[in-house]
Amino acid sequence: METSRRRFERVYNACYAAVLRYCLRRTNREDALDATAETFLVAWRRVDDLPAGRELPWLYGVAFRVLANQRRASARRAAALPRLRGVADAPAGGQPELVVLQGEESADLVAALDRLSPSDQELIRLAGWEELDRDALALAVGCTANAATKRLNRALDRLGRELGVPDRVRGRFFRRKKVAS
Repeated sequence: METSRRRFERVYNACYAAVLRYCLRRTNREDALDATAETFLVAWRRVDDLPAGRELPWLYGVAFRVLANQRRASARRAAALPRLRGVADAPAGGQPELVVLQGEESADLVAALDRLSPSDQELIRLAGWEELDRDALALAVGCTANAATKRLNRALDRLGRELGVPDRVRGRFFRRKKVAS
């Protein structure tokens, strides 16, 4: 029987690079390293809750929440600084998405994605960038596979509307396969 420590070490070794890449696509390097470390701290504390064979999607869900906490804390600090100093700070640096998409996608897509809710953004990123299947996506966001599919398709519909893509052109993720009768 695998001990908790050995299980954690196995998961850490197998998933660290993927979780770090996930975080790097969403924030700067320093914050990504912090978020990755905090994600694995949660995994260590909850090693018995890690779903066997589905650890990475579970870790993505934890990382999403860690990054959200970082953003909220950063926003609170940014809002407090002008009051403390009496001067407004310059806006934060560039968006990680623009670096990732540079040369491949347009800034219009990033702008449209930014106009969506954080949960819609995350669903699209998990399906598109992390290439999660519907079961892994469901695990990452904490719902059933059917709910994850519906939520993703609705998020894609909203993204399509933001981009001005006609309804008839928009595709679907995770379509049901037709069964031959």
